[in-house]
Amino acid sequence: MNRSEQIKEWISEDAMRMQALFIASSLGLSDWCLAAGFVRNLIWDKVHGYSCATALNDIDLIYFNPDDTSEKADKALEIRLKAISDFPWSVKNQARMHTRNLDRPYASTEDAMSYWVEVETAVGATLSEGQDIDIIAPFGVDVLFEYTITPNSKRLKPEAFAQRMQEKRWLDIWPKLMVNAWPSRQRDVL
Repeated sequence: MNRSEQIKEWISEDAMRMQALFIASSLGLSDWCLAAGFVRNLIWDKVHGYSCATALNDIDLIYFNPDDTSEKADKALEIRLKAISDFPWSVKNQARMHTRNLDRPYASTEDAMSYWVEVETAVGATLSEGQDIDIIAPFGVDVLFEYTITPNSKRLKPEAFAQRMQEKRWLDIWPKLMVNAWPSRQRDVL
């Protein structure tokens, strides 16, 4: 079984994650997925041999809609989701996130993910029209099995990476993880 298929199987065996996928799918959003810790944490739990999933701080529902990039639209979606379930939803339209990140406009959800701070975080799961699980991962999924946390070369901001490492406590939760070095021109800054 290849690693993408393994991830799909692990997600399908997780009742909470499947419920969240079906709920998100019911919104009918374009180019959407449940991303970041929703998939990453599950894989790190599995490769660490944990029998129970670590708790999620939030469930990141991301989508791409250039026709309405208002934060108000995202908040309305969060209210709808919280009326359906008590999951800790966080909704972000990736069509507007380039302005916050000072990037060129993104072309899609996957393109936006390719600018996230860590390579391993840029992974998501969605449901196809046939309700099959699809994985979105601009850097592929193999890196999630390598026990690493890798700064994204598109986001050369060591302070953002260091802050996330401290806030997320990944090395405490998953002690087998190792931080990959920054590209040589940034290594001295971290």
